[in-house]
Amino acid sequence: MDATIQQLAQTLRDASANKTPLRIVGGDTKDFYGNPCTGETLSTRAHRGIVEYEPTELVITARAGTPLAEIEAALKDKGQMLAFEPPHFSKSPPSPLTPLPHRGEGKSTLGGCIAAGLSGPRRPYAGAVRDLVLGVRILDGAGADLRFGGQVMKNVAGYDVSRLMAGAMGTLGVILEVSLKTLPLPATELTLHQQHNEVDAIRLMNEWAGQPLPISATAWCGGDLGIRLSGAASAVEAARKKLGGDVVDATQAATFWQGIRDHADPFFAKDETLWRLSVKSTAPAITLPGTQLIEWNGALRWLRTDASASDVRAAAQEAGGHATLFRHGKSEDGVFHPLSPTLAAIHRRLKKTFDPAGILNAGRLYPGM
Repeated sequence: MDATIQQLAQTLRDASANKTPLRIVGGDTKDFYGNPCTGETLSTRAHRGIVEYEPTELVITARAGTPLAEIEAALKDKGQMLAFEPPHFSKSPPSPLTPLPHRGEGKSTLGGCIAAGLSGPRRPYAGAVRDLVLGVRILDGAGADLRFGGQVMKNVAGYDVSRLMAGAMGTLGVILEVSLKTLPLPATELTLHQQHNEVDAIRLMNEWAGQPLPISATAWCGGDLGIRLSGAASAVEAARKKLGGDVVDATQAATFWQGIRDHADPFFAKDETLWRLSVKSTAPAITLPGTQLIEWNGALRWLRTDASASDVRAAAQEAGGHATLFRHGKSEDGVFHPLSPTLAAIHRRLKKTFDPAGILNAGRLYPGM
């Protein structure tokens, strides 16, 4: 165990003994996300670097403090990528006046990416972050150095603890290292633009999802529908002819999808309450006041609205899903969708097992937990 890990472990042991709350920080670009969390700062930023990368095995292992941009650059050199397309958020709210390269790129870290469990536009087609986590190394709340999973897909006996860390928001342990499955970069990418109303856009996206088309992202907002095609040149060209629409300039298309991934698109720039609704892709249009940006064939609906939290959550539940208060809302409404009693009990047992003293990002997921 190197000096950085020893120092982190000792800090955790001391904090556990003294019941001192700790706030885990990597690049600190997602401090807006989740319920308010207080405590002494425990930074993982110094624990960085790629531990192992074997392109032929499609696996990379890196330390938690490693910037996402550094990992993605190493993969790109070998013609590969993180298929779940993780967001690079900026610490400050996005602004359309700020050039894309300066909106947090190189600041978001691998540990924060896994802890938040967020995926970008490619998620429905390539898998979510937790689907591509092969193994993790963590320090639990008592400072114990633990490893789960491995570097191959079939490595789990019993509980898949490594994937449990994806989306846990640092409440179950301090992530030290992560092994991830990578995928080859597509040979060709092309973006199409069409104009449809919301109802037709949702219908079309679901129809296309049931066909053998090389679609790797969809996004609808204000009547404009973007469709990204990725794959072999012949497959992309055949899909282009079948779907129709205008071909978007490659540079403009890259900026568009990056803007949606990183919330640098003008849709996200307004200082309004932003909800993230995860629903059935086939759910009809959600009739709440405000403006929407729809991704994932209709399964992810970003909603800027002044509607009440109860109305938004009721609409999400009726659409077969749940709603998360993502930015700018009133924290007293609760950020994440309320848990059923059964799920709440499971969460408490997990928290007690991994963090008996309750010191790690206390309340970040749910108050009092």
